[in-house]
Amino acid sequence: MIEFLKERQVGSEIYYPVPLHLQACFIELGYRTGDMPNAERAALETMALPIYPELNAEQIERVVQGIQAFYAGD
Repeated sequence: MIEFLKERQVGSEIYYPVPLHLQACFIELGYRTGDMPNAERAALETMALPIYPELNAEQIERVVQGIQAFYAGD
């Protein structure tokens, strides 16, 4: 979906590709892959869409239409 939206000039990002328990700054806690499967799955499946107060109605509609087109297979 990220590439699909990018082609339509709709920004999206994966902000947290590594769950907190696997980040280097927490290595001393000793967590390993598989210890928190829900967080790990969310890191793989979650992306951020444009959302901020300055978005106008036209920009919001562009985001919505891009997502609709992706799921419609356009």
